[in-house]
Amino acid sequence: MSAETEALNEQIKQSIALLRRHLDWDVAQGRLAELNNRVEDPDLWNDTEGAQKIMRERTLLANQIEGVQNLENEVEDTLELITMAEDEGDADMVADGMKTLNRLAEEAKRRETESLLSGEADSNDCYLEVNAGAGGTEAQDWAEMLLRMYTRWAEAHGYKITMIESSEGEQAGIKSATIQVSGPNAYGWLKTEAGVHRLVRISPFDAAARRQTSFASVWVFPVVDDTIEIEINEADLKVDTFRASGAGGQHVNKTESAIRITHVPTGIIVACQTDRSQHRNRATAMGMLRARMYEAELQRREAAAAQTEAAKTDIGWGHQIRSYVLAPYQMVKDLRTNVEKGNPDAVLDGDLDDFMAASLAARVGATRSEASAVAQ
Repeated sequence: MSAETEALNEQIKQSIALLRRHLDWDVAQGRLAELNNRVEDPDLWNDTEGAQKIMRERTLLANQIEGVQNLENEVEDTLELITMAEDEGDADMVADGMKTLNRLAEEAKRRETESLLSGEADSNDCYLEVNAGAGGTEAQDWAEMLLRMYTRWAEAHGYKITMIESSEGEQAGIKSATIQVSGPNAYGWLKTEAGVHRLVRISPFDAAARRQTSFASVWVFPVVDDTIEIEINEADLKVDTFRASGAGGQHVNKTESAIRITHVPTGIIVACQTDRSQHRNRATAMGMLRARMYEAELQRREAAAAQTEAAKTDIGWGHQIRSYVLAPYQMVKDLRTNVEKGNPDAVLDGDLDDFMAASLAARVGATRSEASAVAQ
């Protein structure tokens, strides 16, 4: 077996070992057997909501287990084919086998990344909030560029986008905006984007064409449903109404339908102006508040909480997670994972998958050496 074949095989073995570790293989198989037994119970559908939850868990777990097993079987068959072809001196068959093995290595890496989306709320829809940092028009324009970047990423992945709130800048861009991103694992993928983003470019607003540095922050929190209990005391809330800004016709200018809710004990502020009805905006804002409080609880329970909060403290130097340099050279670099891309235009057009995958993988990077030992 060639050195290239051995290297690919070792790479796949490490990915499979990590997949088994993330699944807690023996526990997962036992849980699937338990769920299969419950599905056969004729009384299961007496509780429709409970039955649907069980079916979703069963389908997800079955797909994960079968995916690993199919991957292992395909790798074994492909290695046998390559060995046979090498013995017979069939170069074309060896090339076909190597092509298949490369495809399997990519699939293993993709499944390894997806296996990281196993957090309590990773499968949920999410809210994504963008805020301009200090710097007036420059920062506000940068905030709007970030909003467009995430919108383009979401659209490319088939997610639905709903504008919840937007506050326009004085001359250009936005001061802040919140969108809802709806689709499978929306929160799981986007949660790694929370933090401060730094832009370096020749200012389009400077007559002297000087280079400027701008900052904007991104915050991501999961949409929570009624099955998750979040206690909110009405006495702790400060509710303000205001006129919605932006496009919307005469109604926007005349009616104070927009809602801003402040949770006084935590200082969390949410706003919604997406609907003409003040009552519906209030309901949406309350849902956002529940989501923010739930996300805060998740962060307290996760080991990454300290890093996330540190990234959020200041929208400025020393707290950025990613730099986007458009001049004097062109590069986007993630400061957490050191992933770099030399095409900022593509990144700003939504090419974010490599950054997201690297950030997710970094969360379990410490286990890779252990997984390698298991694979051997």
